[in-house]
Amino acid sequence: MTYFSLNHNAPEVTFEEAVVRGLAPDKGLYFPKTIQQLPDSFFQNIETLSHVDIAFEAIKQFVGDEIPEAQLKEILKDVLSFDFPLVEIDKSIATLELYHGPTMAFKDVGARFMARCLGYFNSKNLNTENVTVLVATSGDTGGAVANGFLGVNGVDVVILYPSGKVSDIQEKQLTTLGQNITALEVDGVFDDCQTMVKTAFLDEDLKKARTLTSANSINIARWLPQMFYYFFAYKTLKDKSKKLIFSVPSGNYGNICAGMMAQKLGLPIQHFVTGTNANNIVPEYLKTGDYKTKPSVATISNAMDVGAPSNFIRIEELHNNSFKQLKENLSGYSYTDSETIDAINYLKTHHNYIADPHGAIGYLALKNYLNQNPDSFGIFLETAHPIKFLPVIPKQIADNMEMPLQTKSILHKEKKSIKISNYNQLKHFLLNNP
Repeated sequence: MTYFSLNHNAPEVTFEEAVVRGLAPDKGLYFPKTIQQLPDSFFQNIETLSHVDIAFEAIKQFVGDEIPEAQLKEILKDVLSFDFPLVEIDKSIATLELYHGPTMAFKDVGARFMARCLGYFNSKNLNTENVTVLVATSGDTGGAVANGFLGVNGVDVVILYPSGKVSDIQEKQLTTLGQNITALEVDGVFDDCQTMVKTAFLDEDLKKARTLTSANSINIARWLPQMFYYFFAYKTLKDKSKKLIFSVPSGNYGNICAGMMAQKLGLPIQHFVTGTNANNIVPEYLKTGDYKTKPSVATISNAMDVGAPSNFIRIEELHNNSFKQLKENLSGYSYTDSETIDAINYLKTHHNYIADPHGAIGYLALKNYLNQNPDSFGIFLETAHPIKFLPVIPKQIADNMEMPLQTKSILHKEKKSIKISNYNQLKHFLLNNP
């Protein structure tokens, strides 16, 4: 398998090169040159397959022969060592819980897969210099990457996060691990962190000093494994006759883009719904046909506080850069913080289900779509454990939530971060810290 840059001004590369580089030299995101549909028999027999077997069939064409079959299956067995339950809300709606991993966020799968791929490549190439994983986070990415890469030989991790704009638990998850993990606390918003990371990849001085890669969903090894969720949900469905709709709370759009890749592989998904907060770039684009990025604003669903979604260009590529095709496959809605809180209360009161702010938005968007398409069955993704958002969860719900083991283990650990406010400070750190 080879990958090309979506800016179309860089050489094609192998899977390993795309993972190690993260971003192409022309600033473009890598995209697979070919996409082969899976056979009908795979979907007909999916209930008989394990999660590892399903994931292997889905990902193997994108890895090619660069990781031998036995090692790839071992990687997947390690990555998928927790549950992905589908929980029924009512007769036409279910939620897929993606927060049962070590950092209680959907990003655990992609972060762990990428870490183990890099670990394999480093063990194969014994003389390779250390790789520095440089990543920006608006919430859950940092913790998932920190946990996934902790102790991986030959990999140093530097995480940028916006000061005061992630939850306390999210901050603890990325600032308390030590070893090969360093957290940089940025005086700014997520978009500032993301801009610094992108600038670093193009800095010639840094290129000479370090091998940099990204663990944001711009990296193919973080992005592609997220398609596993959609296969797992389909496997679990009791009734596969209805039109299947997925509602995905979206910030950088890597998760929903991975779902669209699963659809491209033949998974029978009828339609996608994106729900977001005040950072409503994509819903507005779907209304007007005019794509405009804008500075992000802070909301209670902080992981979606993104003003320039990086993965949207991949979504366009999957739809042949046709606005008409995309609009037929994707609907978008945005909600206020007040509407989000109302949805959290509604789900608890009427369905005895506790959703985090992102999942609540996914639920609202799905309900909007199903009101116009009642013959469908919808699944909204619960992307993070609600315990991470205690300060914004209604008090009567928060007071009765049980603290998961993953949270108990970090609450009393000491936060260690380095404060920076501009790119020059990031560059100085990267040049002067081996």
